[in-house]
Amino acid sequence: MKKSNKILMLVFSAMMAILPLFAVACNKKAEVVALENCAIEHETEFGGIYIKKTIDEFNALGFVYGDSVNVVFSNGYEMMDIPYYNGYYTKNNEKLLVAYKGYPYIKVTINNGNDIWYDADFAKESNGNDLWLMSDFSSEVTATITLAQRGKYKDIQDVRNIEYRDQRNEYPSDIVFANFRSLSGGNLKENFIYRSASPCDNQHNRASYVDTLMGQAGVNFMINLADTTEKIDGYMSAEDFNSPNFASLYENNKVVLLTMNMNYASDAFKTKAVSGLNAILNNEGPFLVHCTEGKDRTGFMCLLIEAIAGATYQEIVDDYMVTYANYYGITKEKDSVKYNVIIQSLLNPMIEEIVGQTDIDFNEVDFALAAKNYVGDKMAEEDFNQLKAKICNIG
Repeated sequence: MKKSNKILMLVFSAMMAILPLFAVACNKKAEVVALENCAIEHETEFGGIYIKKTIDEFNALGFVYGDSVNVVFSNGYEMMDIPYYNGYYTKNNEKLLVAYKGYPYIKVTINNGNDIWYDADFAKESNGNDLWLMSDFSSEVTATITLAQRGKYKDIQDVRNIEYRDQRNEYPSDIVFANFRSLSGGNLKENFIYRSASPCDNQHNRASYVDTLMGQAGVNFMINLADTTEKIDGYMSAEDFNSPNFASLYENNKVVLLTMNMNYASDAFKTKAVSGLNAILNNEGPFLVHCTEGKDRTGFMCLLIEAIAGATYQEIVDDYMVTYANYYGITKEKDSVKYNVIIQSLLNPMIEEIVGQTDIDFNEVDFALAAKNYVGDKMAEEDFNQLKAKICNIG
């Protein structure tokens, strides 16, 4: 073989050897997933920052639920290696990027924590020292999001990713569809305090079903944990509004609006929760407690009421998990993994907030005493005792 041909063969072999490296480099380049310099907006109802890209638009860029992402704002604030979920699947006070069903945009937030718009801290270098300053968010600030690690939080996403349907024919009864039931546990009076989805906000097509059921139950006063007067006016003026029982109670000042977010570790949340207890104390039942879905804010308020009545841990668990059976079909028998994850990650932290301790044996807790201590700085002992006597069968 001629020398020139040998050289050509060597060159060809070398090229073939490095082609896979080029392919790997190309694949890595294809994994560069980013949203750059996107406008932001303060999400004021629950606290957080909308990054003004719809969920579908953001996912079309290549982001996948369960990914780890970096979020960098033009004001210098950074949120590195945070999970991207389609629900609030982190522990309390942990940061996340969330694409929650019904949100107009993706959102960065602190789960059940302070509003990051006001309370985000960031470090700047100054002569080698870290100076902690309050970040300054405004509508002029933009956000850049990049993929940090593909699928880092996929296991949690897969376990916690549950959805429910908003069509009545998908459910076995009106009661299940409306997530409507009487509280029980401890010495609670039977059919005295109910919980449910919203009887006025019809975004999940449940309002009229709740309204009918609360009418049949004789509900006389409502503790609305979710809405403002402006929202109620909007619901009642909508073409699909069909909740005459709610309308009657509302027009007769038998609905208290607490407008709670889900930061149950905050003092403001406790203040509003006690306002709900005072509403029960100072009005005549039967009562209905609700938020939008009757799941999270309602879950906390109802476990507080059950605790006041001296419910056991198992009684609290049983009532809380009815919602997940109603909406998602999750029971201990059908899906023990998700059932236990929900208790561990959602219910138990709420109980710990009321008890004021972590890493405890819930079966050893005196919940009535824990509830009394929880509200003690905001509710007089005499009022607490009167409330307990009102909602419980004593003797």
